[in-house]
Amino acid sequence: MSYGILILRLVLGAIMAAHGSQKLFGWFGGGGPRGTAKSFAQLGYRAPLLMALGAGLAELGGGLLIALGLLTPLAAAAIAIVMLNAIVTVHWRNGFFTAAGGYEFNLLVFTAAVATAATGPGRFSLDNLYGWADNISGLWWGAGVAGVAVIVSALTLTVGRGAWMGRGREDARPASPGTVAR
Repeated sequence: MSYGILILRLVLGAIMAAHGSQKLFGWFGGGGPRGTAKSFAQLGYRAPLLMALGAGLAELGGGLLIALGLLTPLAAAAIAIVMLNAIVTVHWRNGFFTAAGGYEFNLLVFTAAVATAATGPGRFSLDNLYGWADNISGLWWGAGVAGVAVIVSALTLTVGRGAWMGRGREDARPASPGTVAR
């Protein structure tokens, strides 16, 4: 079991860290902070650069922490929050399958993050080395990560984007006259 969890953590962590690097540094064909901020502005976020940096840090930091097996529930929560936001703002309207731009991949990553919190980081982790692994895993940790992700995502999607979900689409109107995305 420990080897399976290690492989899961390393792959999940590397994928998320790479996505964060795209947002923060423009690596791997990413847009960097400014390009990512433009995408967040098109999605209707009030502070698109701040959101781009937050998403990039959550992906890079969460990915590195998951790969190391360090502060596993915190890392899993960071990843889960970003994935829920991506599902709602970008992928949901495209349906399930990734080939059509759907939420399939994001749901898988969300689930892997929550499952990692529930199972724990395993024997080959820094959490285990520090003696924390047994105290930061289990069903309630997985449920807690999922719950925190839902709450933080809901706040991000309402406070960060405006009161209604249609905001940010091409056919949406600003919440009030003179409102502009930055």
